Amino acid sequence: MNDRRGKNILICGVGGQGILLASEILSTAFMEAGFDVKQSEVHGMAQRGGSVVAHLRYGDKVYSPLIEPGTADIEVAFEMLESARYLRYLHKNSTVIVNTQKIFPPSVATGIEQYPEDILEKLTAKRLRVIPVNALTIAQHLGETRAVNMVLVGALSLLLPVPEKTFLGVLRNRVPARFLDVNRSAFMAGREAAGALQEVHKRR
Repeated sequence: MNDRRGKNILICGVGGQGILLASEILSTAFMEAGFDVKQSEVHGMAQRGGSVVAHLRYGDKVYSPLIEPGTADIEVAFEMLESARYLRYLHKNSTVIVNTQKIFPPSVATGIEQYPEDILEKLTAKRLRVIPVNALTIAQHLGETRAVNMVLVGALSLLLPVPEKTFLGVLRNRVPARFLDVNRSAFMAGREAAGALQEVHKRR
């Protein structure tokens, strides 16, 4: 947890999934841990269902918030198809945390196109480190589907040089009291899910 080297995190998904809150939680946690951090505005369609992406960079010193293609160390995809949309930003050692949830874009919903069925296979074929997380099911078990974003923040937190207690402190200060317990539970469930997958990979 003492790696001070800068890294680039690309967060992508669709409107309505809470990407802005997730990026704010992450940025604040990095600052609390003593890192310089730059975060772009969320780009894309703000309305529910439109593709959105946020850039986040952290390190001892960061000069620009924008991630250049081929330099994202981690991609966090809040929706499975979106994980493939931004592949050009990844490099050979990138890690992809992907929510296995499917949200059909308008072209699929209207029958013009079909939703790809082999997205995870394509990611794995590129020899990327892929961590699939069924964040929607986890959130549903907690009784709050809107907590998908905190499940994925929890999964991502295992890969970051920021203590768990720092994230929990940020949640306590940032999330309204009536939503704190479920968001904290979602965060911890995401850490547990990602940790279990990493243990499976280590044993292979």
